[in-house]
Amino acid sequence: MSPEDAIHRLVLWNIDLTLVDVARVTRAAYAEAFPAVAGRPLVKLPQVAGRSESEIFFDALALNGADVSAGGTAEGLLEPFSAALFTALEARRADLDREGQLLPGAAEAVAAVAKLDGVVQTVLTGSSKPSAMLKLHAFGLDSYVDFDIGGYGSEAYPKGTLLRVARQRAAEKHGVTFGEGAAVYVADSPRDVDAARIGGARSLAVASGRASAAELRDAGADAVLPDLTGAARPHRHGRADRPDRPPHRAAFPVEPGRTPHPRCRFIMICATTGPVGRCQAHQDGTMLKAWKRARVIC
Repeated sequence: MSPEDAIHRLVLWNIDLTLVDVARVTRAAYAEAFPAVAGRPLVKLPQVAGRSESEIFFDALALNGADVSAGGTAEGLLEPFSAALFTALEARRADLDREGQLLPGAAEAVAAVAKLDGVVQTVLTGSSKPSAMLKLHAFGLDSYVDFDIGGYGSEAYPKGTLLRVARQRAAEKHGVTFGEGAAVYVADSPRDVDAARIGGARSLAVASGRASAAELRDAGADAVLPDLTGAARPHRHGRADRPDRPPHRAAFPVEPGRTPHPRCRFIMICATTGPVGRCQAHQDGTMLKAWKRARVIC
């Protein structure tokens, strides 16, 4: 394996409202799974943006006055709930395609990152692992992701801790440490921005969820995009007619070991020509017009 091919960078994707919108189907599945486990109807659904399945479930128990004494503890009900929620989602597999949608630029961005040398991508999501796999499979994104090293909402950890867990899983699998400059979390909520900071990753925030771009910037995101069409665009003049030369490029953190200009947090890497994003700020502190045209994220 050449140095260029060795895995040394990690991209973690949030799923809901970052890559796909399946909120209607998920709400229906929650409404079916919750009473089956808690013994009470789901009248009030807690805030879900940027939160894990475990956090949502525990809050739902409190909001809906569920008596967990018969089942032992709230923690003891989490695994049965996750299983019931997946079963309810799986029964609505056709609804995921019919009522859900792939968000703008998501497929292109994930495919573009998959073409980059030395990069492995996974998910850090509020969903359980089976539910995450089901959602991405419904939209043809599952083949790009290594689910074994991800972090999942059915694990009773806050998202920031889950991110550290996912980094450790990736390190153990690939035999390399993914430092803060080598990991990026792509997500859509201020809570996710906080999770990236706590979990030791750069934050690429996408204003495709409930939060505005201004709210994501105020939360401290390293970079903010209106949607994922800004993370993967045709290179130069499009060249979409050249299947032997993939036309996408993707936003990615500065390579480990490089000292960027203070204003340059992210660089553009083109899947056609390679790392075009070694921006001139690295050498002489300038931002040339060519790099502005290439939409380097600084």
